[in-house]
Amino acid sequence: SHPAVERVIAQVAEARVVVIATPVYKAAYSGILKVLLDLLPQDGLKGKTVLPLATGGSPHHMLALDYALRPVLQALAARQILPGIYATDSQVTLTPEGAYQVHADLARRLDDAAEALATEGLKLAPRQGFDAVPFSQVRCSV
Repeated sequence: SHPAVERVIAQVAEARVVVIATPVYKAAYSGILKVLLDLLPQDGLKGKTVLPLATGGSPHHMLALDYALRPVLQALAARQILPGIYATDSQVTLTPEGAYQVHADLARRLDDAAEALATEGLKLAPRQGFDAVPFSQVRCSV
């Protein structure tokens, strides 16, 4: 096995929460994600909280999270799979400065998911010294 692959598998093994993100094309998650999931041990997500995220060109493929990806995550023994978030291309735009801008509704759903990861996955209530960073405050660039 390649050292980079071993490193990713070790990082997943050590994680308490896992965020899985993929583009969706023809109602399926990406091939590279399939390869990664195939390389994980049979119980590779045991005890972990998982948040599935996906993007696609239209809302027609949003069920890919529930019908294609969720069964695989369940088979890998995830403790909890949070409700997936699907975003269409129109909900994520690239600004002239090279930063991603998300639609307000999508940002709210991502904020809620970050909060769920903090409270459900990490078992830390925000009042115990850890606050999820609102997605609207996260900066991304290309």
